[in-house]
Amino acid sequence: MEDHRTPVAAIQVWYHVGSKDDPEGRSGFAHLFEHMMFKGTKRMPSEFVDRLTEDVGGENNAYTSNDVTVYHEVVPSNHLERLLWAEAERLSALTVNRTNFMTERDVVKEEFRQSVLSQPYGEFGEFIQKKSFVEHPYRRPTIGNIAELDASSFEEVLAFHTTFYRPDNATLVVVGDFESDALNRWIDLYFGPIKKPDGEVPRVKIKEPARTADKTIREHDDKVPFPALGVTFLAPPVKSEQRAAWEIIETVLGHGDSSRLYRSLVYEKQLAQSVEFYADLREDLGLPTCQLVLSSGVAVEEARAALLAEFERISRESITDRELNRARNQLLAQKLRDRETAAGKAEALGAAAVLLGDPSLVNRELAELEMVTADQVLAAARECFTDSNRVVVEYLPTLKKK
Repeated sequence: MEDHRTPVAAIQVWYHVGSKDDPEGRSGFAHLFEHMMFKGTKRMPSEFVDRLTEDVGGENNAYTSNDVTVYHEVVPSNHLERLLWAEAERLSALTVNRTNFMTERDVVKEEFRQSVLSQPYGEFGEFIQKKSFVEHPYRRPTIGNIAELDASSFEEVLAFHTTFYRPDNATLVVVGDFESDALNRWIDLYFGPIKKPDGEVPRVKIKEPARTADKTIREHDDKVPFPALGVTFLAPPVKSEQRAAWEIIETVLGHGDSSRLYRSLVYEKQLAQSVEFYADLREDLGLPTCQLVLSSGVAVEEARAALLAEFERISRESITDRELNRARNQLLAQKLRDRETAAGKAEALGAAAVLLGDPSLVNRELAELEMVTADQVLAAARECFTDSNRVVVEYLPTLKKK
């Protein structure tokens, strides 16, 4: 997408591989390759992407999710060709050897220690993820874990790279100050020679069975100072026609201090010191999730009853016109702000192309939000927030022995 308003270019490469594609018993492989891709090739030294971006006033980074791994850069537009060469180079000729594997595996393990093990509630979210799925590989945490990373072999990692890091599993998005004819020449020059391997990219075909009964799971952790609650439901995938309704539900229930959950549980009843809710619609299915940490002295049963009452309320009666308009305006404003930048446009285009299967769907997103009704929101909530579709996690401090 050409955009000549500022002299910058955003480059993103979306690989259709995420943590759900990790081999069984080897969680963290997709995340590991997010790190490995910043190593070198025979023609490109390690961390060279940093030199091509940060040294000219740009930026680069990457992230791994359940469904995709995305590499993104923003640079002055006169450096665009160099970044296209670099992305093609690491797609076609990444140095995957034992030394790089062991170095980056240690980096990922240290990231796990810092972001999960060293945080009081760091393992809470991981535990919710594991217990929310019975069959689907979404149960594997994206970051991985130390035991499975330690058990992995170089041969397994090499096979993962060969399987998923290939041109027919990559989507290139470029937005910014360039001429399309020049861009197409560069893409033909650098990406054109990369050969497509034989065979198809494997896709996850496992279906998560429908939940049939309310389930409560209790876990104790000696790091947590106060009890915490997690609640999850299974919901439609991100391609669902309910997508806009779920954005409204997420905003009404969990966006900011004026949201229903914060206002009720934290401000009015003072049962919780923090509360989060996110719809989390993924490629294969959604996992609406709520997490809250209780206030001091509050009984788990009392907080649980108040929390579940809010889900029952939004699935029983329509949200008000005021709530609908406020949520819609917040979402539209945020999306318009995001799309003011080349990187924001590229992110929206990439998500539509890879997760929705059609980049042109990006042009319908705002209109769908403008047209969503309170009845559609009620229907989506009523379908999802049922007792039989619910898993509750009670995450409690370890009892002290007297």
